[in-house]
Amino acid sequence: MVARRKVAVVGAALSDCGRVDDATPYALHAQAARRALADAGLDRTLVDGFASAGLGTLAPVEVAAYLGLHPTWVDSTSVGGSTWEVMAAHAADAIAAGHARAVLLVYGSTARADVRAGRRTGTLSFGTRGPLQFEVPYGHTLIAKYAMAARRHMIEYGTTIEQLAEVAVQARANAALNPEAMFRTPITVDEVLSGPVIADPFTKLHCCVRSDGGAAVLLVAEEYVRDCRTSPVWVLGSGECVSHAAMSEWPDFTVSPAAVSGRLAFERAGVRPSEIDVAEIYDAFTYMTLVTLEDLGFCAKGEGGAFVEKGRLRVEGGELPVNTDGGGLSAQHPGMRGLFLLVEAVRQLRGECGQRQVRRGDGTLPRLAVASGTGGWFCSSGTVVLGAG
Repeated sequence: MVARRKVAVVGAALSDCGRVDDATPYALHAQAARRALADAGLDRTLVDGFASAGLGTLAPVEVAAYLGLHPTWVDSTSVGGSTWEVMAAHAADAIAAGHARAVLLVYGSTARADVRAGRRTGTLSFGTRGPLQFEVPYGHTLIAKYAMAARRHMIEYGTTIEQLAEVAVQARANAALNPEAMFRTPITVDEVLSGPVIADPFTKLHCCVRSDGGAAVLLVAEEYVRDCRTSPVWVLGSGECVSHAAMSEWPDFTVSPAAVSGRLAFERAGVRPSEIDVAEIYDAFTYMTLVTLEDLGFCAKGEGGAFVEKGRLRVEGGELPVNTDGGGLSAQHPGMRGLFLLVEAVRQLRGECGQRQVRRGDGTLPRLAVASGTGGWFCSSGTVVLGAG
């Protein structure tokens, strides 16, 4: 039996992101993959594991073929935005057990360009089969489901719309430090509140942007770290959880599956939430950030509103910098954004983020980061704790 090995992220990269009208999703996959391999300084012949979802009839078979890879370990787990944290956990387990030596996670989407070109509409439908058949007739959209959950939190705990707006304001403040973010102009709480209503209580700026883009992350066994050009970022612990298939089956709209995945990840990593230096949290909507902060243990249940309103999420002066690239609310959101969280967490731990680089109180680089993805309508969660090399 092969002894369990330590696992590190040694390559992390984005494709061109934002407004990309002249590329296919396959091309964005390839661009991100090439950049991640170049970042690590490793040849693609080392890659024997591959994970992808969301593209092609037989993902990841089609994408691997497009990239010229012939993996002996694959994963096509598809659980929405949390897909990539779950895949990273699976990949780390496979590498640790000796089933793979190097696993490449890749995603790419032209969600924005497709709408502009009329190849798809702006409305995302998950179909009408299975449990969804009991909810579809009522007409509530994906956005409306998150809005319902946010309203429940407001009723239960007195969370205010101004506090939710603060999440968007601070995400934009972080995006202002990121030259690659789609939207960088600072915004105010009043501007968030005065925007057009999308689904009560959400206005437009409570909702993520629509962009194009891709991302890739390369994980390897510890013996290959010495061959890399980058400092390793170690996978310390991970957790995953699925909660419900339909809103009517969700026991509590104010508790996300991150309450379970986060607890597992921190326990397995042997660290406490209070030790985390930077957090990358899925933020398709402002409420997702707030409730995930609670469920990961950064504040008590019901205290998320008070936690976020004091500027704690900012890179500059924040106690817990969150979504340091600007997140899905301002930087980019091409669909299943969970892989972008891992890329940003890795870059922060390696000290590669320029003006938006997080520093600890003593001026040193961050040592611990958490990436927590959410899928569906809070249906799934994957959380990964990372440590600097």
